[in-house]
Amino acid sequence: MKILYVDCDSLRADHLGCYGYDRNTTPTVDALAANGTGFTEYYASDLPCLPSRTALFSGRFGIHTGVVNHGGLASEPRRTGRERGFSADGRFRTLPAVLRDAGYRTALVSSFPTRHGAWHVLDGFEDWRDPGGRGFERADEVYDRAVGWLDEHARDGDWYLHVTFWDAHTPYDTPAEYGNPFEGDPAPEWPDEATIRDHWEGYGPHSARDLHGVGKTPDEHVDWGADPGLERTPARIGSREEFRRWIDGYDVGIRYLDDHVGKLLARLERHGVRDETLVIVSADHGENQGECNIYGDHHTADLPTGRVPLVMSGPGVGVGVDDSFHYALDLAPTLAELIGVEAADGWDGRSFAPALADGGGGGEGGRDHLVLGQGALTCQRGVRWDDWLLLRTYHDGIHDFDDVELYDVDVDPHQTTNLADRRPGVVAEGTRRLEAWHAARMEESARGERGGNPDAPTGLRDPLWTVIAEGGPYHATRRPEKLRRYVDRLRDTDRAAAADRIERQYSDVL
Repeated sequence: MKILYVDCDSLRADHLGCYGYDRNTTPTVDALAANGTGFTEYYASDLPCLPSRTALFSGRFGIHTGVVNHGGLASEPRRTGRERGFSADGRFRTLPAVLRDAGYRTALVSSFPTRHGAWHVLDGFEDWRDPGGRGFERADEVYDRAVGWLDEHARDGDWYLHVTFWDAHTPYDTPAEYGNPFEGDPAPEWPDEATIRDHWEGYGPHSARDLHGVGKTPDEHVDWGADPGLERTPARIGSREEFRRWIDGYDVGIRYLDDHVGKLLARLERHGVRDETLVIVSADHGENQGECNIYGDHHTADLPTGRVPLVMSGPGVGVGVDDSFHYALDLAPTLAELIGVEAADGWDGRSFAPALADGGGGGEGGRDHLVLGQGALTCQRGVRWDDWLLLRTYHDGIHDFDDVELYDVDVDPHQTTNLADRRPGVVAEGTRRLEAWHAARMEESARGERGGNPDAPTGLRDPLWTVIAEGGPYHATRRPEKLRRYVDRLRDTDRAAAADRIERQYSDVL
C-alpha cells in the first residue's frame, strides 16, 4: 500500500464541506470523504505548529518529548540521556522511520523543517524537498515539488509521501488571478456586528484591531503591520464587511489548496496507482476566526485551534463517519497496524485501525476524553469530553482570558459564554480529568513508560513550566520592546485600561 499524507497548515475542520460548511471550499476532500472515513472529533494533542508536528511524527505527547513551544528550551526534543549509545536505541523511533524500516520509501515535501528549525522531523525521511518559502509558498509551488517526486517514484513499491500546503495560514495570498469563488456567498453568520464591536474594544495579538500581532512598527502608509500588497489580508476587522473580506481570504486559500490536492490525485490516476494509495488529509492545527477575539491565528488549546480534520480514503478504509475522540498522535500506531508492523516502543498513541474497516461506525480506539496543550502563544491546557471544553490558562499571552473557562461546545461552538461560575460540578469533573491526565503522564516520565524518558536531563519536568520559567510563551513576552510598543499603541487607540492592565501584569518584563 502507498500512502499520501496531505498536511494543510491552519485548516480548521468546520471550513470543509464534508464537515458541514456552507461554502464549497473543498470539493476534492469532500469527494474523498464520501468514499472514505471522516473523523469529527480528531484533535492535535500539542499546539500549534512545531509541537503538533513533533507529536504527529514522534507519536508522543509534548509533555514527554519536551516540545511545547516555538523557541527556548521547550522547542527541541529532549536528549535521550546518559544511557544513549553509539546511535539512538530505537525506543523513540518516529513514524517515518518505522515506515522506512518496513520497506517504504519515505519523502517529505515541506518547508516546515526550515521554517521552525525542526530538523528532528526529518528522522526517517529518505527524501526531503524544500520548496524554499519557509511556509510562505503557495500551493502551486508545493505541488510542483510533490508532483516531481511522484513522477519519479509513483510506480515504485510502497511509499509514504508527506506534503505540506500553507495557503490557509496568514497572510492570505492566493494569486489575484484566481479570483474569489465565494464572492456571491454570504459570510458565516458569526461573529455578528455586536461581537465585532466588542472585539474592536478588546486587545491582544491578532485581535480585531491588531490583526497582525503586537509590537509591529507602524508605518504612515500601513495600518499596524499590514502589507498593502496583500489584498486578501485586511489590516483590521471593524465590521461585518471587513470580516467578510478576511474570511474570504481564508476560504479562497483553502479552495486553492484543495484544487492542488485534486491535481495530486489526478497524477496518481495517471500513473495507475490511485486505487492502491491510502490518501490522508489533515492539519497540524485549526484556526481561531474570531473565537477569543483571535482572528487568523492559533493561540489556544480549545475547539477551533485544537480540532483538525481527518479524512482517510483508500485500501481497507470503509465509508462512514467516526464520532469518537482521537489524538493526531494516534495516527502513527494506526498506520503501523495497517501495514502490519509493530508500533514503536515509547509511542503514546493508540491505534484506531479497526474503526477504519467499517467506516468508523464501531468507534474502536476512541478515547474517553482528550487533553490539549498550548505553549507557544499562551500557556494553556484544555480538556475535551462529552459536550464540554474546560480551558485552564497558566499564562495568557497578552489576551483577556480567565484562569478557568468552561464551554458547552455543542450549543456554543464559538466559545462565547463561560459557564465556569454556573456549573461548578462540571468544572470539578474537568479539573479531575486534567489532574489525572497530568499525573499519569508524569508517572510515565518517572518510570520510563510509554513516551516517558527519566534519563533525559529535564525528563521529570513538565515542559510547560519550563516555558513559564523562561518568561512565557515565545510569541508573547520574549521581546520587551515589542510589548512596550503595543502598550503605547493601546493608549493611542483609546484602550488605556488595557494598557494599564498589561503594565501591571507584565511589570517584570516592561
